[in-house]
Amino acid sequence: MNFCLKHRLRRWTALALVCGMLLSLGACSLQTAQTSPDPHAGLVEVPNGNGSTIWVPLYKKLDTADYAADEFVTDGSYIDYTGSEYVALRGIDVSEHQGEIDWNSVKNDGVQFAVIRTGYRGYKQGGLAEDKYFKKNIEGALAAGIRVGVYFFSQAISAEEGKQEAQYILSQIKDYKVTLPVFFDWERVDNVGETRVDAVTGDVITDACLAFCKEVKAAGYDTGVYFYRSLGYYDYKLDELEALSFWAGAPGSYPDFYYRHSFWQYTAEGTVSGIQAATDLDLWFETRAEAEKNGTADITPGGAMSPESSG
Repeated sequence: MNFCLKHRLRRWTALALVCGMLLSLGACSLQTAQTSPDPHAGLVEVPNGNGSTIWVPLYKKLDTADYAADEFVTDGSYIDYTGSEYVALRGIDVSEHQGEIDWNSVKNDGVQFAVIRTGYRGYKQGGLAEDKYFKKNIEGALAAGIRVGVYFFSQAISAEEGKQEAQYILSQIKDYKVTLPVFFDWERVDNVGETRVDAVTGDVITDACLAFCKEVKAAGYDTGVYFYRSLGYYDYKLDELEALSFWAGAPGSYPDFYYRHSFWQYTAEGTVSGIQAATDLDLWFETRAEAEKNGTADITPGGAMSPESSG
């Protein structure tokens, strides 16, 4: 074999080796790309309430909300639902922070239901206390013909404390006509220094909620859970709470919380006739069938409720 031919063979052999290495590297890169885990596996992208989105746990067993943004309008004070799938009633939720309330003025302003705080657990010492305006509020709302639900502000750190809170609220409401759910309202508190609940996990909060609601349900009341976006998405194990009424605190122009919820708190800065302080405003959604059963099917937003359907 002459020198030129040997030289060509060496070059071809080297080129073949280089090509083989490149093909091998390409195949490895492709395989790596194909086998890399999906960073969003088991998650779903949802609005975060601030014009952006976040990825949160996906619970396939839970129904998703089907409220459309174009089905909601505002008169500058209240937000009303204009769709045909549901009947939606105007509501407020109040505590001693609203002070004295003229409930007849509230009723005349178009409010159809109220969720009233009965009491709370302290976030430092953990003692139970009655809301100092509870009795005035529930008696005034019922006398004005407003349908009533109640909530307890929880700082439970165990299922046993959740059960204790349920027993406390049941003793408070036994003499009143509560026709909306009794809500468990556990929240994290800010800007108060160290608290007894700082290290509480989502599992514990979920267990406390279930214990509370089990006790309330056994007493014959409907029951539910209140949460704001982050607490609902990142702390609660929502798939374990599917039997409860969800009340989502999600300020905005329409209810964008991903999972189905019957109650929507859309602002903490509402203005209501008869209340001097800023007030939380809510909507309560019933399906047409539920509304027919409860006598609310023909009620328009802000309209009067029949005596049979009022508190």
